[in-house]
Amino acid sequence: MEIPVYLFTGFLEAGKTRFIQETLSDARFNEGERTLLLVCEQGEEEYDPAAFADASVHLKTIERIEDLTAQKLLGYQKQYHIQRVVLEYNGMWPMERLFSALPQGWVLYQDFFFADAATFLQYNVNLRSLVVDKLQSCELAVFNRADASTDKALLHKIVRGLNRRCAIAYEYPDGKVEYDEIEDPLPFDINAPVIEVEDDDFALWYRDITEEMDQYVGKVVRFTGTVAVSGRLPTGCFLAGRHVMTCCAEDISYAALCCEWDPEMIRSNLKKRDWVTVTARIAVKYHRIYGKKGPVLTVVTVQPAAAPAKEVATFY
Repeated sequence: MEIPVYLFTGFLEAGKTRFIQETLSDARFNEGERTLLLVCEQGEEEYDPAAFADASVHLKTIERIEDLTAQKLLGYQKQYHIQRVVLEYNGMWPMERLFSALPQGWVLYQDFFFADAATFLQYNVNLRSLVVDKLQSCELAVFNRADASTDKALLHKIVRGLNRRCAIAYEYPDGKVEYDEIEDPLPFDINAPVIEVEDDDFALWYRDITEEMDQYVGKVVRFTGTVAVSGRLPTGCFLAGRHVMTCCAEDISYAALCCEWDPEMIRSNLKKRDWVTVTARIAVKYHRIYGKKGPVLTVVTVQPAAAPAKEVATFY
């Protein structure tokens, strides 16, 4: 039996409890399905089960991360014969813990992130890894308590830097909800004769070419990166890319693309960790470097280059 899970994430005082209370009090959403309301944190607001539109909502609280287990969740499923789950997740707990605890058959249907528009930027600075953890998978980010001073462009940039498909909404104190309509033009022209990727845009370009690779077939690109060469790579191949940081120093990884060039040119011109500017034509095909289909660059030119001012590329 498939159990749909409606997930609400975010930090304390972000408005999750109020939203869930209103949702379960709405007869259009709550039509008698046996619902497990699973709460993983205690905020200032408390639920009022008497106000729910139907009495078949069973409220359970998990206060310790160690208690979030598949065994416990299956116990609730059997005890209440639930048909769906509404889950208010603790913003300080990693998403991986939740995903590993979901029993077989529990399917994430919707994932919402809530934040206070006035405090979100502080969380993004001080708890960046947790912000990244929650935003990467969510479908809708809701910024509560928005007002005229809310920097929507900055909030938009942060969300889009982590999740291109996430919708964004701003809720004002009077209850008005405004959806984000800021366009997301890429900072490089993929229809130019040569796609010029500036140093500050590498992380965004790398994500775009790996997610939307078919749009790049036959295009010519120019970017600066570091080289990886090794006898373990196929003959006539090297890697070129940048170290990219998504949220913090612990998650820096080498984001590189497979480049094909004359083997003798590779041997005589490239050394490991050289900074170079690569101009290449893009194909999308299976390559054993990836172990699957991916962007493969046929080199046009490789020129020595200076390291960028920021050697580690970021999305923000």
